[in-house]
This record gives sequence, C-alpha cells and structure tokens, in this order.
Amino acid sequence: MFFPRAVFFVACLFSGLPVSAQTQETVPVGIAAFNLAWAGTVDDFKRHVEVCSAPEVNWCDSRIRISRRARHAAPEEEIRAMECRDATIAAAGGFETMMTIAPCNAYGKRKNPAAAETVENYNAKLSGLRATVENLIQNENVKIIAFQEIKSREVIAHVLGGFAERFNVCVAPHDAFQTVAFAWDQSISSSSSVANDCIPNPDLAIASARSVRPGLALKLVINGAPVTFLNIHLKSGCANPKTSKGFVGRKLTDSDSACEVLNRQIPVIEEWIENVAKESPRFVLLGDFNRRIDEEAAAPVAKTEVRTDGSDPAGPNVKDESGRVKSRYLWQEIADGSPAMHQVPLASTEPGCTGFKGLDHIVISDPIEKAQTRALSSRKIAVVKERRQPIATSDHCPRVTILEL
Repeated sequence: MFFPRAVFFVACLFSGLPVSAQTQETVPVGIAAFNLAWAGTVDDFKRHVEVCSAPEVNWCDSRIRISRRARHAAPEEEIRAMECRDATIAAAGGFETMMTIAPCNAYGKRKNPAAAETVENYNAKLSGLRATVENLIQNENVKIIAFQEIKSREVIAHVLGGFAERFNVCVAPHDAFQTVAFAWDQSISSSSSVANDCIPNPDLAIASARSVRPGLALKLVINGAPVTFLNIHLKSGCANPKTSKGFVGRKLTDSDSACEVLNRQIPVIEEWIENVAKESPRFVLLGDFNRRIDEEAAAPVAKTEVRTDGSDPAGPNVKDESGRVKSRYLWQEIADGSPAMHQVPLASTEPGCTGFKGLDHIVISDPIEKAQTRALSSRKIAVVKERRQPIATSDHCPRVTILEL
C-alpha cells in the first residue's frame, strides 16, 4: 500500500529538492501572551506603598482623566494631574526613580487604598499569577510565554514556580517599571545561547509621560528551522471605541497624546517586522497591542477615506510633517501585505475573563499559516484568583494557541 507521505517522498526525489526539507514534520508548540498587570517583587510593592502613602501624595492619580464624551481633558484636570505628578516625583526622589515604581492607581482605585494595598494582599496576586502560569505549562502544554507588564527577571522566576528550572528567561532592558519578557522551555529549541536568542527593540520605547515599553525578539530553532517571536506592548489609551465598557475609545487619528505616541510606534514596528521577515520568514508577533486589530481587520474602508492621491488607506503609511503615521487603523498599516500576516482568531474565552477584552493578540507570518494542518484558533484562559481578592491577579487573561512549527 502506497501512503501519501511516501508518494510525496518519491516526488521530492525526482524534483531534485532536498528530501529532508520537503518531508520535515511540524511540531505542535503551545504559545501564550500574558499581561501580568504591574507585576514586581514584594520589595517593589513595598516601595510603591511607601511613595504613594506619603502625605504629600496620598494615593493620588497622576494620570489625566478624560470623560468618554470629551476629546480633551478639562484645564482643572490637567492641573490636578500635574500637581499629583510633581508630588510623586518628590516623594520618589526624582523623575528617574519614580519611573521605576508602580503608579499609585496601578492596583486599583479605592476609597481606602492603605487598607487594601498590603503585602498579604499583594502576595495573593503573585500566588494567583504563579498558579495561572503553572496551569498554562502543566495543563495547556505551553512552551513559550510572552510576558507584558513585568518589572524584572525575579518576578518571572517566581511566577514560573515549579517550572523555573525548566525554562530560559530573557527580559528587555528598560528604565521604567513595565517591560516585556520571554520564558521558553529549554527542550523546544536547539539554540543554546540565551544572550543571542533575545534582541530588544528600544526604538519602540518612545518617551512620553511614562516611557512606552520596548519590544523583544526571541530567536529559536524549532524542528531544525528558525522561528522568531516578537513580543510587544504598545501605547495604551488609544484603544478602539468598541473595546470595553469604561474604556475611552479613540481613533488613531484623534488629536490625543496617547494616539500620537501610538502613531509614532507604527513605522517602528513595521520596519522591525520587515527586517525580521527577511532573516526569519517564520515569525510570530504577539502581546498587548492595546488595539482591537480584529475589529480593524473587519472594518470596511469608506470611500471618504480614500486619499487625495487615489491610494488605499489600508496601504502604505501617510505621515504628517513630523514624520508620524496618520492612520485610522493599526492593523492595516502593519499588515499591508509585505510581509503577509494572519491573525490567530479567538475561538473561546473561559468564564472569569472580565478584564480588558480584545487587546491581546497573536499574529503569524504566511509561512507559518501555510504549515498548519488544523484551523487557526486561540483561547483565553481564566486567571487563578481568590474570591473577592483585593488586588487582582491581572486585568488580562492569558491568550493561548497551539501552532505547528
């Protein structure tokens, strides 16, 4: 009996192409993107409490609040936020030090934060993160995790729990609290040098009131072929209008400081993807996009959006005088066909995933999409938490997929 694989093997012999390259089987690999929501060590948390409980700070919110119907903050709101920011800088001992401390509203807005923000309650958050990550590894067979909103390697070692010795870790250097990181099972790659495996992209860390996070590329050799994973956490505050209740929705073209920063990140991420694709056609882009790119991909392009030169706004970037991209859609800008990319659709969400929705995504390159023998899909896995936990485990649920690589 002649099996299809055998037929394919013979065809490769007559084609003159290397049989090893043509008959290579893919390996299913579990991959997750997980935003840990200002996760640091207990000492990091103690420093946060010390600064925020200072009398001159008194747990104030240094972020400018804008109502859902307003395009700009009221003058008195800008003054309030600036006074809070100045007080926080003074209590922290300088701007650079303040940037390394979680802001006073990082773990929730409360009438009595001093009663809720205790080490005991923070340990409950860390325990929930650890149990969630251990569940991903043990029960979901996840081998690669892209983390966002982490402070250091130490906190990743903690949340990996009993699997810490089995995983390699790399963290993107940054001068602020939040950065991105990878953890990956040592058994999945034939690459051995951690230093060479991870390359940060500091160009994404555009300076604003708080420096935006850098990017991080993880290069692995899986099943004999290179694969590159790109971990991102783009600027927040410029999410689509339909993202979630209570979250201010913005168009990328809004004259808003957050949208301005996000627009500046677009050409950086585009160039990064294009350069990676030249060396590693097999790549995965994942993390917290802070945009609903699934909505954007499905959005029809209105005739009024056609540019004056007749080109399609879903095509190449249009920039203003300062060189910033001006577009309504993040997805259409970064996925303009060169290289071709595909979103991994969300098939299901476990009960309990009530935090931010639609901001975390997994995107794959065309060669990876073509190698899949099953329909692409991903799931949102609920975080582990106690009943009425004062400090949430996370306001994001990990997004998980299985890819054949």
